[in-house]
Amino acid sequence: MRVLLVEDETAIARFIADGLEEEGFAVDVAGNGREGLRLALDNLAEYDLFLLDWMLPGASGIEICRAIRRENKTTPVIFLTAKDTVDDVVFGLETGANDYLRKPFAFEELLARMRVLLRNGDGEQNVFRYADIELDISGHRVLKAGKQVELTQKEFALLELLLRNKGKVCRRTRIIEKIWDIHFDHDTSVIDVYINFLRKKLDLPGQPSFIQTLRGVGYRVNNDV
Repeated sequence: MRVLLVEDETAIARFIADGLEEEGFAVDVAGNGREGLRLALDNLAEYDLFLLDWMLPGASGIEICRAIRRENKTTPVIFLTAKDTVDDVVFGLETGANDYLRKPFAFEELLARMRVLLRNGDGEQNVFRYADIELDISGHRVLKAGKQVELTQKEFALLELLLRNKGKVCRRTRIIEKIWDIHFDHDTSVIDVYINFLRKKLDLPGQPSFIQTLRGVGYRVNNDV
């Protein structure tokens, strides 16, 4: 899943981004309100959740939240801020935020709040099944024929992307930006490596792979399996 973090305190931004990336999220970081507003509106459909500081140079978190809500009514927004009065909390929520976390906060609490919002999102699906493969987002668990398969964070995120788009082609450009948070002008051979990791862990010997390769384009779940 992809998150936009708008935070002007570099140490806090790095701490949050590093923690979320370890949990399998792709994180874009904006260091000021103007950059955050641009990223939010230019890539609105790509983000699964927004983390906004309130007091930012260039444009406030309130302005960013309002701009997001004009175009998108459902993607979760969490304010991360030192403003902590009841009036501040009410104002932030009435602006369109889904949650409000006062600084300083524990990373585990932020992660738990994010997972609740993602789990309870409008139409959010948490369990994906294909043939004898089951992926449970909430439990961060993958089963193959009822037996648990251990995947790394990147393997899990890649499998989730493929299953969410079952029947569609996941282009290499989208995979590299969604899972590795880098642009297509970088070396994308890492995708092939992780596709092979998934095949080794989830394919049956002598049977067609559940991941179909479209050379020069990308990958999709194999409908013939």
